[in-house]
Amino acid sequence: MSFLPFERDTLSSPAWLVPFDDFARKVRSAGVAVLLDRLVDGVWVPQDTAAVRTPSAAFAYPGLGGRAAQAQRHRARFEAAGYRPLYPADGEPFDAGTAGVEFTAPGEGTPAPRLVRLLPSETFAYPPGVRTVHGVVVDAATRNPVANALVEARGRTSVDLVPWQERTLTGALGAFRLALRWDGEAGDGNTETFRLEATERPGRTGSLEVRLPADAGTRHVIEIREQ
Repeated sequence: MSFLPFERDTLSSPAWLVPFDDFARKVRSAGVAVLLDRLVDGVWVPQDTAAVRTPSAAFAYPGLGGRAAQAQRHRARFEAAGYRPLYPADGEPFDAGTAGVEFTAPGEGTPAPRLVRLLPSETFAYPPGVRTVHGVVVDAATRNPVANALVEARGRTSVDLVPWQERTLTGALGAFRLALRWDGEAGDGNTETFRLEATERPGRTGSLEVRLPADAGTRHVIEIREQ
């Protein structure tokens, strides 16, 4: 992947994409690859155009589309070992079928930077000591695994009540492994309860309660169904 020495040169790019490590809570470009597709007669066709990386760790496509008479649809797909990309932008509904960040080239004006969050996959190398739970997301009716489903847990820390969120995406066989670094709902003794929520798309969700430490080694099954 080429490196762009001057940030101003990205102004001609129809997209400015910033990979963000959702677990570490910081921008990450090391080990990240970006693949480009173009929509041709309703089919996404891989392109040879390489993204360039800016000093601020953004990826851009300066000059993409050139002086084409008609704007064309493109999409950028991200790859990084141990991660899966979350393509819907912050605030957009999640859909497991979304396969990239779509944009038009040539574009109009200067695009705003767009965060692309990289979530830990089921193979992510969590640091030693990080508490995790694992399992699989399946369709409640067919029992088929649900790939690329979003699995989340939320809560508040026990002392200062700061909101926290942990997220992951399932693999091709529906498997997930989710970190639970923060406090769950306190129960009897040292028991903590967490609510795991899985989403395939709006209206297709499932949930499950996990109690730690008792359920730490359990393979949890979250069933997705129409709500």
